[in-house]
Amino acid sequence: MITRYALFDGTIKDGKTDAFRAAIRDRLVPVLRTFDGVLEVSIAFTDERDDGAPDLPLIMAVSYPDVETMQAALSSPKRQAAIAVTGEIFAECFDGHIHHHVTQRTAFPI
Repeated sequence: MITRYALFDGTIKDGKTDAFRAAIRDRLVPVLRTFDGVLEVSIAFTDERDDGAPDLPLIMAVSYPDVETMQAALSSPKRQAAIAVTGEIFAECFDGHIHHHVTQRTAFPI
């Protein structure tokens, strides 16, 4: 499985934590779930971090069966919709940027 992580590096605007989280859940995740071939979308909102750790209020993961499926999804018009929604959320709630990491993920269920 291929998982593309989006690390939201920056800060949530003052008083906007609930709005940021709701916008990600209610506006961005539904768009990402429409990408062809997506197996899973997960979001992890940060509540705490180590002293000195970078401020990553959100780590989002989108999983695909393989690199080719991911590349096709990232080339589709649906990605432009996700970029537009992300831009709106940034304008409303977030100061920072996103960087992505593509990984070969293996889960070990308990």
